[in-house]
Amino acid sequence: MATKTILLDVGGTFIKCSDGRKVPVDSDGGVESISSAFKESVGNTGGLKSIGVCIPGPFDYRRGIFLMKHKYAAVYGLSFRELAGIPESVSLHFVHDVNAPLMGLLAIHPALRKGTVALVTLGTGLGFSYAVDGEVKMNENLGPALSLYNRPFRDGILEDYVSRRALLRSYGEPLPGDVKELSDLAREGDEKARKAFLDAGKAFAEGAGPLLEELGIKTVYFGGQIAKSFDLMRPAAEPLLPGIELLVVDDYGNATLKGLQASFEK
Repeated sequence: MATKTILLDVGGTFIKCSDGRKVPVDSDGGVESISSAFKESVGNTGGLKSIGVCIPGPFDYRRGIFLMKHKYAAVYGLSFRELAGIPESVSLHFVHDVNAPLMGLLAIHPALRKGTVALVTLGTGLGFSYAVDGEVKMNENLGPALSLYNRPFRDGILEDYVSRRALLRSYGEPLPGDVKELSDLAREGDEKARKAFLDAGKAFAEGAGPLLEELGIKTVYFGGQIAKSFDLMRPAAEPLLPGIELLVVDDYGNATLKGLQASFEK
């Protein structure tokens, strides 16, 4: 009798598996390369009952079909089941990559199940999900109910000012590397690097503040690669968001897998 469940966190460069493996994947690669990585992450399907998959959008979360064009473009319109060689006897469950970690936080911290709490992901883009009294709010396609990245801000949208590209553009040339190197410089006292993070923090507070107030959100968690540098953004963001607690997710990978697991129990 099939009883085994595996959980997969599909990113752009790695697939993190619930058994601790990290399988490399090239999201800009061809169909064969992507399919091979998916099959390796799933492994032997013998005795497998179900698979939970955390994956970014655009994606058809009900049917398991890729709709992305910025990455995984080669498999646009194809199904995860076919690409990963998963038999029909195995059930598949897909969760948006911003909703999953928020579900995990709700599972890990029961106190968050009262009131309204949000998760903001800081990285290549600006992700947003929120929950009311323990229920993560979703749209018809099971993605986040509301978006933050495309909110009009200054002469563009908020993501233009709070994201990897925003930080690098703010610092200017010559670049010291990527955001990690930029944060190292900021911590070492480089004023231009410090200003880049403070500008992003100020932009976040100004751009997201009205929505957070409208939704009655009192706690905001930050996750993603750039969240590791949120302490450099905090001094500019916190004074502009009075009454809102700004926290960084301790173990984002664990929260994501916990959220996937919790989604099976709903």
